[in-house]
Amino acid sequence: MLLDRALPCLLICAAASAHATSAAPASAPPVRIILVGDSTMASSTGYGDALCARFSPETACINLARGGRSSGSFRAEGRWDEVEALLRAPAGVGATYVLIQFGHNDQPGKPGRSTDLVHEFPANLARYVNEARALGAVPVLVTPLTRRSFRGAWVQDDLAPWSAAVRRVATATETPLVDLNRLSMADVQAIGPARADALARAGANFDHTHLGPAGAARVAAAMTGALLQAVPPLARALGSAR
Repeated sequence: MLLDRALPCLLICAAASAHATSAAPASAPPVRIILVGDSTMASSTGYGDALCARFSPETACINLARGGRSSGSFRAEGRWDEVEALLRAPAGVGATYVLIQFGHNDQPGKPGRSTDLVHEFPANLARYVNEARALGAVPVLVTPLTRRSFRGAWVQDDLAPWSAAVRRVATATETPLVDLNRLSMADVQAIGPARADALARAGANFDHTHLGPAGAARVAAAMTGALLQAVPPLARALGSAR
């Protein structure tokens, strides 16, 4: 009799357990991040490696940013081909996000690198976006990191036209945007010239554009917060960095 009374409960509990097991979401596959840009994102001189370090261990973060490159020369040198080769190769990841940041070397006066702001620069960015999407990736546009050059008490926004162009391309192509120029401008203005200088590389490498370890860490932290807002699906990969 006792077994007869217990049997319905056992059957119900077993069914409930099986349903819970089948309903439990499978572990999401890891994501991959590819960084495309210039020296302010590159290893040693920019924030890219520090940003990669903020992703979870299972996230593949590949920093392909290189110093001195513009939206034009990055492609002309075959470096975009490296990105496309990665996107074509099976990687065992759930999604690939390509962060694209140019502007510094697209400015005038840099032979072989400068691009026309009105036509060529935005066209280059839109082409990167479209080609990344065609290969199944999620492009993310990033406005250029500010230079930390002050005139009196005010930081100079000499990259404003290029940042505005990036924003327009992001809107036109419905691409997620991290407005790093605006974030870094506000941060540098708030901390002032002396503290801003501490973000640079030390010694003979000091300048108001590139980043030392402290600057890389600070910009990477800002990028993390901005990415969580602009690309919510990255929350899992950046969970430990919040």
